[in-house]
Amino acid sequence: MSETEDNAWLVNAESVESIQAVVCDLNGILRGKRVPVGQAKKILEGGIRMPLSIVGVDIWGEDIVGSSHVFASGDMDGICSPTGRGALPVNWTLKPSAVVPLWLFKETGEPFLADPRQALAHIVRQYHELGLRPVVASEMEFYLIDSEPDHAEPPISPYTGKRLDSDAILSIDELDDFGQFFSDVYAECERQNVPADSAVAENGIGQFEINLMHTDDPLKAADDALFFKRIIKGVARKHGFAATFMAKPYGMRSGSGMHVHFSLVDEAGNNVFDDGTAEGSDIMRHAVAGLTRGMAESTLLFAPHFNSYRRLRPDTHAPTSVTWGYENRTAAIRIPGGKPSSRRIEHRVAGADANPYLVMAGILGAALVGIRNKWEPPTPVAGRAYQTKAPRIPSEWGSAVTAFENGAIVSEIFDQELRSMLIACKRQEIAGFSEQVTDFEFSAYLEIV
Repeated sequence: MSETEDNAWLVNAESVESIQAVVCDLNGILRGKRVPVGQAKKILEGGIRMPLSIVGVDIWGEDIVGSSHVFASGDMDGICSPTGRGALPVNWTLKPSAVVPLWLFKETGEPFLADPRQALAHIVRQYHELGLRPVVASEMEFYLIDSEPDHAEPPISPYTGKRLDSDAILSIDELDDFGQFFSDVYAECERQNVPADSAVAENGIGQFEINLMHTDDPLKAADDALFFKRIIKGVARKHGFAATFMAKPYGMRSGSGMHVHFSLVDEAGNNVFDDGTAEGSDIMRHAVAGLTRGMAESTLLFAPHFNSYRRLRPDTHAPTSVTWGYENRTAAIRIPGGKPSSRRIEHRVAGADANPYLVMAGILGAALVGIRNKWEPPTPVAGRAYQTKAPRIPSEWGSAVTAFENGAIVSEIFDQELRSMLIACKRQEIAGFSEQVTDFEFSAYLEIV
């Protein structure tokens, strides 16, 4: 449906009980208001206001202590306007509801560039000024888990009644076991205009991947990824288990990534990464150079949480070095093979736990800096990238925050307000985790030291 048709559906809906008017915060969490369906027109006409600081709260939903965006400024409101996505029907809840995605503007009407969706839009506009359109797609990995325990535990197969107990990469039987779940996921994706493509069983117990099809609208691609995650979690609850996009829910099993593929097309629709060869064009290599130079300082966007850094370990199919290569899945940047007309870049660093808007803004932004400066990338790596002497991707949360704070490339990509809000948010979260003593830590040291 078009946005107008979606909106008309919402205004005239009789079965919908409530509307969730939402914005996306820096952690990729939807925050907003539940509004009676009778107020649909008000929401769709931009009549909702929320504090600008809402995008910068921490993972627990707490205000950032000492933030200039809260008490020092009076915690001012922003204008919440519909993103253009339209109203999205939600059918996995007890009573049908709807979500209306919004993004933030200042009172002056200017985009609030600390809103992650606005940050991505800012980068996309710069590509358009150069006569280029990014074509973007993502691959989303997740785990289905038992909803009862407080820790990750594999789910019970609805088909066999037995708990999953082994890895089953590319298993058709495992897809069949959860066939009704996947049928409902695809149905909800169609209702919300999320272009879900093929599904596969991945390398972990109860781990799956669904690809989202490419689009030449990066904002839609990020929207798709965000609402796909919500669909997966909602449908999983409907079926009696849970789903998680944690980067590493099991310490000894595969992590979950969000791989982003992109190319650039010109105004005639030509792929500018294609020069007729397997190596790709100069502009593709300039983009790769921007991505490699900006990778360390951008890592916080790709691995934003404490758990994220459990995934970035050698020999785990997750990258650990600032490398790129042709058809090499051990490198951070992979250039897939195939026809030259399909030449594209695959960015493999981000975990499934990352904010899709910030991931895509960071990737497209760094590539743009490389293109503008006509940088040349390092030598592509062949073979096992884990053994190279290339610079390392930050492997610890605090160092990633510091690299982001000091980064020259990310300062070109993102507004200072977004950077300061994200840094403050992450430092507050780091402090929160540092104050917790885990059960494992307690048992290890209690009577030993």
